[in-house]
Amino acid sequence: MRTVIQIENLSKSFGEDLVLKKINREFEEGKIHGIVGNNGSGKTVMMKCICGFLKPSEGRVFVNFQQVGKDVDFPKDVGIIIETPGFLPNLSGQKNLELLASLQKKIHRGVIRDTIRRVGLDPDSKKPVSKYSLGMRQRLGIAQAIMEDPSILILDEPFNGLDKNGVAQMRELIKGLRGQGKTILLASHNQMDIDELCDTVCEMDAGVMRMVR
Repeated sequence: MRTVIQIENLSKSFGEDLVLKKINREFEEGKIHGIVGNNGSGKTVMMKCICGFLKPSEGRVFVNFQQVGKDVDFPKDVGIIIETPGFLPNLSGQKNLELLASLQKKIHRGVIRDTIRRVGLDPDSKKPVSKYSLGMRQRLGIAQAIMEDPSILILDEPFNGLDKNGVAQMRELIKGLRGQGKTILLASHNQMDIDELCDTVCEMDAGVMRMVR
């Protein structure tokens, strides 16, 4: 199996506060890799370092053999949902995704409509995002992450705000993406998400990572 994300001696501090402590980990292609840990354990900070949103204090991160922050500012071919997805509140979900898609010009309107349907939303809805429930925003965030068909997905608490039915739907969606050969990093508080979905599991605690399985 090919390693698609490689983390070497990754440390990150904010002032005196050391949030990540010499993390070493390789994530293989085509698997769902679970990351568990309490709030403040460093999961989100590590994901932001992988995505190029934060610069490591020490160590290196490679995505698809390119060093993040050196060979590329942001890794290519990665779909991301970290924290609460930010959308323009006065526009519909469809319009928001069309605007985002216009940056890379990889996909056309039909693909966006299909993706919105895949996450259980209505592409014809004119409702502005400001009127969306938390669960609807989360579904739109997942649509944003998957719409350009990236080979790697970085999903930080992707089921936040979803009801039981929504969680079941999104779990099936994520299993389907693994079936297409995608590599998925999944941080979740919910042990059932981890047990049902993940091929490997790491635990983060106070900035230290250890393999669970």
